[in-house]
Amino acid sequence: MKNSKEYAQRLQKLYRELKRVHPKVEKTTYEDPAEALICGIISERLSEAAASRALREIRTSFVDWNDLRVSRIEEIAEAMGGNAASCRAAASSLTAALRGIFNEHHKISLAVLKKLGKRPAKEGLEKLDGVSRFVINYCMLTSMQAHAVPLTKDMIEYLRKNGFIAPDADEEDIEGFLTRQVSAKDAYEFYALLRRESESPKLSRKKAVSRRKNGKTARK
Repeated sequence: MKNSKEYAQRLQKLYRELKRVHPKVEKTTYEDPAEALICGIISERLSEAAASRALREIRTSFVDWNDLRVSRIEEIAEAMGGNAASCRAAASSLTAALRGIFNEHHKISLAVLKKLGKRPAKEGLEKLDGVSRFVINYCMLTSMQAHAVPLTKDMIEYLRKNGFIAPDADEEDIEGFLTRQVSAKDAYEFYALLRRESESPKLSRKKAVSRRKNGKTARK
């Protein structure tokens, strides 16, 4: 990334500021990577608060993860909060990933990945349908204790719009840059804080105002 030293200084300043203004982060961990994968798929497409609600509803609406695997996309989307495009997309990815896990391991568990080591585990996750870069990194961070920083689209947009990364940097470049600047022990805290900031109501209001202004300009 061009001007990486300058961006690194900005990022470290951002990290300090986020720790100052946001509540302390409690790290989330999962014993079975399959559960981390499920939570990651939901978390990628919904806000942090909406994802927490969706996971609670899924746990009460379905007997277990295998029941979730064989359920209709419409049922899963409804349990997650409705028929919105984000819920349907998450439901579709969930069923695809769970089918892949079951076909490979004959049960909804990826505990075997913990015996393989981090690199083979990541390669195993990459082979699954319905699993994005965010989900893989979320799973590696929260279940495999790997050095990773999962990034939602909102997080990337926040970093780019506020000048913390190069405008032309792609997702792979951004991930590499962040893991070089944020230590493994701080990776989850940084992820959680950046996510909170990128989803904050004040940013949502700014986006809405910007869209209204652009709409008025286009009509003139």
